[in-house]
Amino acid sequence: MGEPYYITTAISYPNGKPHIGHAYEAIAADVIARHRKAEGFDVRLQTGTDEHGLKMMQKARDLGMEVADLATEMSGYFRDMCDALNIDYDVFIRTTEPRHHAATQELWRRMEANGDLYLDRYEGWYSVRDEAYYDESELVTGEGGEKLSPQGTPVEWTVEESWFFRLSKYQDKLLALYAEGDFIRPESRRNEIARFVEGGLRDLSISRTSFDWGVKVPGSDNHVMYVWVDALTNYLTGLGFPDESGDYAKFWPASLHLIGKDIVRFHTVYWPAFLMSAGVPLPKQVFGHGFLLNRGQKESKSLGNVTDPITLAEAYGVDTLRYFFLREVAFGQDGSWSHDAIVTRCNAELANSFGNLAQRSLSMIFKNMGGTIKAGLAVAPADTALFEAVAGGIAELRARFAELAFSEGLDAWMRAVFACNQYVDEQAPWALRKSDPERMEAVLMTLFQVVRDLAIAVRPVVPQAIDALLDQMGVSPEARDYAALADTEWFATLAASGYAVDKPQGVFPRLELPADQSE
Repeated sequence: MGEPYYITTAISYPNGKPHIGHAYEAIAADVIARHRKAEGFDVRLQTGTDEHGLKMMQKARDLGMEVADLATEMSGYFRDMCDALNIDYDVFIRTTEPRHHAATQELWRRMEANGDLYLDRYEGWYSVRDEAYYDESELVTGEGGEKLSPQGTPVEWTVEESWFFRLSKYQDKLLALYAEGDFIRPESRRNEIARFVEGGLRDLSISRTSFDWGVKVPGSDNHVMYVWVDALTNYLTGLGFPDESGDYAKFWPASLHLIGKDIVRFHTVYWPAFLMSAGVPLPKQVFGHGFLLNRGQKESKSLGNVTDPITLAEAYGVDTLRYFFLREVAFGQDGSWSHDAIVTRCNAELANSFGNLAQRSLSMIFKNMGGTIKAGLAVAPADTALFEAVAGGIAELRARFAELAFSEGLDAWMRAVFACNQYVDEQAPWALRKSDPERMEAVLMTLFQVVRDLAIAVRPVVPQAIDALLDQMGVSPEARDYAALADTEWFATLAASGYAVDKPQGVFPRLELPADQSE
């Protein structure tokens, strides 16, 4: 197996059903994982649900349900979303699992043993919706004069006995961490967090006594841990912590925590400080992606614009949705989606450009060559130029994907697709059929090879469609990673096997705007 690569999504808070933001992050993480697998890494992808805290208790009370039953029901919706979007996760963690309680309590004990926890009284502002404490200086004033968090959520004055974590002790260590490498990406998030920490850190209240839905504090059973101590530890739980053999020894520290920009502070200030205190190695990188906006607006129940990602996938296809999300938005920045944009982008690129290239090429091989694959034909300069253009586009896709610049990588891939379509127009194999049948065969075999290469390159993004295409082309399931692109014998081997292309089936049908979305 290759070098270990451990990637995690943020675990979703299941007090509501999944929305487009959850889908966006899950898809991005899955594409990263599939890309790394294609590059030869031994990949582990973890996702799940964060089920404790006051919000869940309040939601269950409002619904007249037991909170544990609500957690189980709602967690199921997130697992269903992952399955529907073809998210190939290795672990789906739930923070209500006994193993997670054990892992979190062990992390607590290690922080306590290091002298970083003490019992005191908390008085201050707390946002139930954010599950976050805020200093007076961070609050903003609402339209009605009420105090709100920086995210615009209600805050309430809270007074209770609490365990505190000596966060202030770690200010200099955190700033050194930010300065020495790429712990936080993109750079704009790193600068934002560095400024926050430079402003001074106060010790952090990390337990509550006003409710009991959470992980019990060891030795203080009337306290439950602050939900962020609990939630962040999931990244260790899924590897078997506190057992430091097996998966933990292989995959920790995590290669990448992929999260939304609204929870960067928890992952880049609190989490590394907790781990430093507990003597646990730090994750290598935290990437805070932007929001996916609905026609420029953040989705919310109050605006009535929340979109069910499964419904969207059913309307347009899972692969289409995956491609659109990563192609349309510069990863790390905010972006916008609409039904029009999905149809326009994916028809132009997947259906009309690559899908049509593959369908035309295989159809001409089936019609004009009886489906036969032939090797050893004469190679013209135009063929060599196309092979080089496609190889260059694929190399750039791989490099950009390694940097999480998905839109740029797919742009390079599309340029290679356009080069192929231009080649078809210039070589006109339909005319060569009469004027130069041998040259027609060489052109069609060139197209067969570059279509296979382009398909393998983009497979992490649209795996189901590409597998359907490669099945039609006789490409072995074991020969669909990036190592296969370096195999110079695959085409001759396939031809020697006597493989013949059958009448092809298109894998990227044209989309129509749903009737209820037509303007």
